Amino acid sequence: MDPLDPGVVSLTARNVEFDWTDTPLHWLPGEPVASHTISALNLLLPEGERWFCDTYAEALPLIEDERLREDVRGFIGQETMHAETHNVVLYDFLDTHGIDPRPFAAQAEFLMRRVLGPRPASSPKGQRQQLVERIAMIGAIEHLTAFLGDYALNSQWDNLGGDPTMIDLYRWHGAEEVEHRNVAHDVAQYFGVGYFRRNIAMIIAFVGFLALMLRGTKYIVRQDPALKNKGYLRIFVAWMAAMRRDALPSLAHMTWGVARYLKPSYSPEHEGNTAQAIAYLAWSPAARAAAR
Repeated sequence: MDPLDPGVVSLTARNVEFDWTDTPLHWLPGEPVASHTISALNLLLPEGERWFCDTYAEALPLIEDERLREDVRGFIGQETMHAETHNVVLYDFLDTHGIDPRPFAAQAEFLMRRVLGPRPASSPKGQRQQLVERIAMIGAIEHLTAFLGDYALNSQWDNLGGDPTMIDLYRWHGAEEVEHRNVAHDVAQYFGVGYFRRNIAMIIAFVGFLALMLRGTKYIVRQDPALKNKGYLRIFVAWMAAMRRDALPSLAHMTWGVARYLKPSYSPEHEGNTAQAIAYLAWSPAARAAAR
């Protein structure tokens, strides 16, 4: 056994407190597009996390395994805190810097609540199948957030002179994604999501994630008076340059992360390190500020 392995972890939501007063819009110095790309997550995460919580709240009464029920309740608590925290960033950070998040946030709300949310079904079986499809999609997305959370924990943002508050936001969130990385996969297995459905969900989730991130980055770039209104191609080229400087995770890193999910032997246990995640959560300035 790994002497650093904390074993079974009880998932709990942690209060955090961030002060965005001194965080610049280009919070990675010399990396405006990379800064905006990571900031664009705030446009998607509040509604995305609420969608997770609503789906799992619907699934919870159908789960009879008490250990899994406990994990799902902890997952919902953590994701609720993520949604609330990133929602504050929309206004205390982006809006303050002249980036109006409201039109994009409204589109994210439509996507999560109307397109991906529950719809009327002709039978209880059809309603359950809708739920299982959403559970499969969440399993895929949570794999993405787990390996991206691990990337954030081990990123070079400090060495690039990144703003410590913004770095803490993504490392706190990323650490909790690593901490609860098993839950979505366990729920998907419990509801009978098989290998084929799991992988189709991942392909859709990954392509959708890249498209939404490109669109979100463009949305912020267009409102940034310090930048020319770059088109999608120029933003993509800027992404490639930022990846070479370790300001963003590389396409190879993300593609390999997706490929791991497609393996029949996939297990979330191999994504990130629980001990590292818990150690960061104990150290996080935002978590310590909220505990005072």
